[in-house]
Amino acid sequence: MNKPILVEDPEIDTPAHLLEINDLHVEADGVPILNGLSLSVEQGKVHVLMGPNGSGKSTLANTLLGNPAYQVTQGHILFKGEDITGLDTPARGARGLFLGFQHPEEIPGVSVLNFLRQSMAIRKGISDLSVLEVRMSLIEWTRRLGMDDRFTQRYLNEGFSGGEKKRNEILQMALMEPDLAVLDETDSGLDIDALRVVANGIHEVRNDRPQLGILLITHYQRILNHLSPDVVHILLDGRVVQTGGPDLAKQLEADGFDAFRAQVA
Repeated sequence: MNKPILVEDPEIDTPAHLLEINDLHVEADGVPILNGLSLSVEQGKVHVLMGPNGSGKSTLANTLLGNPAYQVTQGHILFKGEDITGLDTPARGARGLFLGFQHPEEIPGVSVLNFLRQSMAIRKGISDLSVLEVRMSLIEWTRRLGMDDRFTQRYLNEGFSGGEKKRNEILQMALMEPDLAVLDETDSGLDIDALRVVANGIHEVRNDRPQLGILLITHYQRILNHLSPDVVHILLDGRVVQTGGPDLAKQLEADGFDAFRAQVA
């Protein structure tokens, strides 16, 4: 495994960007998917990455958290000024990166409580985090997110509805206290009411941690009716082709991805 490379920069203690992705090329099973993707996310800002199916959105999310199925062939990922391109998933999580999955996996036999205890221990660097501390945090956050605290005794995502799975992801984000949350199509499979509940949960976490940076990945405008972005990026064919403010998402809703594809061509 490659050792992390610290970037020699006089501003390294206060990097201009929380996340910097530079000329990232990624392939899976020998097939190129990302083709020179570059973007950055600042502390406390909501960045939205929008792209059609097959454009590389989930590939980017998995690459950021070190999924070994995706190979970086060129470029770098810098997090808080450190090159983390060669780090594994636990090391990235411990540094404050969080991924909310598009399709959270069911894990029979592992309760939500035990899963969170182990995840929080890695994040906090405590090998034997007390169950009491985790329970107290869970009681607080299930209340703030409007969740039944009995939910935490269930096996992770087993038998959960789509909305419950996504709310559980927000609960994990709250308890793990990341510096950057990558939310991969959090709106996927949610009806209007569930979408509102999940968006309110994201707001609640941001109120608690205003310095949290968010990279929200989606191809729908609808979640942006509840969560206003600071920056919008358009992803086509594995690279960012345009970056702008919130109006860019409205333009996309009106004109579709083909209009941006025509501009690039």
